Amino acid sequence: MVLSGANTAGALLAVVGPSGVGKDSLINALRDRLHADARVHFVRRVITRPADTGGEDHEAVTVSEFERLSAADAFAVHWQAHGLSYGILRSAAEAYNAGQTVIVNGSRAALPLFAGCFTNTIVVNITADPDVIAQRLASRGREDAEQIAQRLKRGSDLCVPCHLPVHDIDNSRDLEAAVDAFLKLVQRLNLRSVKTA
Repeated sequence: MVLSGANTAGALLAVVGPSGVGKDSLINALRDRLHADARVHFVRRVITRPADTGGEDHEAVTVSEFERLSAADAFAVHWQAHGLSYGILRSAAEAYNAGQTVIVNGSRAALPLFAGCFTNTIVVNITADPDVIAQRLASRGREDAEQIAQRLKRGSDLCVPCHLPVHDIDNSRDLEAAVDAFLKLVQRLNLRSVKTA
């Protein structure tokens, strides 16, 4: 299902970046700032991961539940990464078609899927200094030094379909500065949607 941008002023912002750059913190802080803005829709992902793992607020489902949702065509987009299944419910597509700016914690590997479904997909690439990322990963206590080094090596590459616009936001230190940069992007999109409506 390809959602044409011809009849809508909506946009999908796919937030990507390696583990440790602070995507969840940035999205949560932006949601707090925009909670009263009806032009913005924040996506709650469906993930085959327990709800009590910390970080992202997601809808936790079992593998069989995820497969059942997929078979029922409940997802606008779904993909697999790191041994887990991720899904974006069709409510995101409905918000997009209604002209809203849809913000989703995405995946670099899934960008072609987003672009194939939402014609106005914009990549928001969150970056941070490697030393900062390493400190954040170490503070989680989930991985040893060698695993963190491997994750940092994998996280340095961003492959984006050539036609997708990319906006880089540095979240190395000051979260509020990163939120300000993200907010300005959303406000530009909302202003553009008003002008073209």
